Amino acid sequence: MLETKELQNILNDWSFWDKSPPPGLTRQIELPQRLNADLAFLIQGVRRCGKSTLLTQLPEHYQLNLATCYYCNFEDPRLLNNLDYTLLQQIITMAREAILQDQPCYFFFDEIQNVQEWEKWLHVQLERPGNNHFIVTGSNSCLLSGEFATALTGRHITLELFPFSLAEYNTLFPEKILSDYLSSGGFPRPLTYEQPYRLLQEYFNDIILRDVVKRVRARQPDAIKQVVKMIFESCGSELSYRKIAATTGLTVDTVKSYLEACEQAYLLFACPYFAFSEKKILNRQKKYYPIDSGLRNAITSTTGKDLGKSLEILVFLSLKQTYEKVFYWQEPHKGEVDFVAVQGMEITPFQVTWEEPEARHETALNNFYQAFPNAKEAIFITRHNAAEFL
Repeated sequence: MLETKELQNILNDWSFWDKSPPPGLTRQIELPQRLNADLAFLIQGVRRCGKSTLLTQLPEHYQLNLATCYYCNFEDPRLLNNLDYTLLQQIITMAREAILQDQPCYFFFDEIQNVQEWEKWLHVQLERPGNNHFIVTGSNSCLLSGEFATALTGRHITLELFPFSLAEYNTLFPEKILSDYLSSGGFPRPLTYEQPYRLLQEYFNDIILRDVVKRVRARQPDAIKQVVKMIFESCGSELSYRKIAATTGLTVDTVKSYLEACEQAYLLFACPYFAFSEKKILNRQKKYYPIDSGLRNAITSTTGKDLGKSLEILVFLSLKQTYEKVFYWQEPHKGEVDFVAVQGMEITPFQVTWEEPEARHETALNNFYQAFPNAKEAIFITRHNAAEFL
């Protein structure tokens, strides 16, 4: 257990009792109307996408008294040997010694996945009547899978945070154009850094080592990087585990475990084939897309001229945040529909092209409508209208 004075110093460093929160862009996201003592607010997303900054903005958004807000980042090296639920309890006890029990107290816990058994401890806290409110962040989607989900069933509200969207980027840099965003991507800090790709390469290495290698217990991080780079270079194309395994010299099971871990770390996302039959979906290969076009540009040999592919990435990420599910559709001799977005019972096809649509796009859509006649009218996204939809 940490000495009380040492923990007090750590909390003072992270909290804003005697200093103002740093400025930052107000994100264009939907936040809960209010914070509840019986519901944890979980913010998930890839490393460096702005989760910590969002935490510092929440007191102003909810008009909270900063004296009642306790911040702690569990990647602080001073906490390294104390990352278990007793540390969390120590923080609560310390806060309640300063704030009356009948007054609300807010705990902002950053990168909580580093704390052992945090989810069981938090479940107990939420079950107790009281005035403690918990807002936590994590860099891994498995925060709410398996045992975690069981422990917090019905006790959380979740927000998935992504790097800056095109609209947010345009707010920061109104003088810049679409191709600038597609080249740089939306990770906040690199946008104002002299060597953005170098910083993005550091992000890539950090995500691999902290969030992927640990999960799969890989002894060779370079093998994971090789798989991811292959995915990034071929993004938007159907890829089989077997093909990746043959190229990298890994086993099919190893490739599958690597990609699952990368998805959980929000480094990339799978886009499955669209069909009403689950068997057909499983029998078809998936496509993969990176979390950010700038990150892809930074770690692959592709050039900034690959704008059509970067626009496709942007559209996929936007649809993923807007619709319940996103698929692709492609059949031999019938063409390809880039994306099929599903919301409830509604199916909307999307075609993406840098310039104006070509005859092949219309042909593919005609064939798609023959298979799915109840689908909504298709949406074409090009460089000319991207800002209207994304």
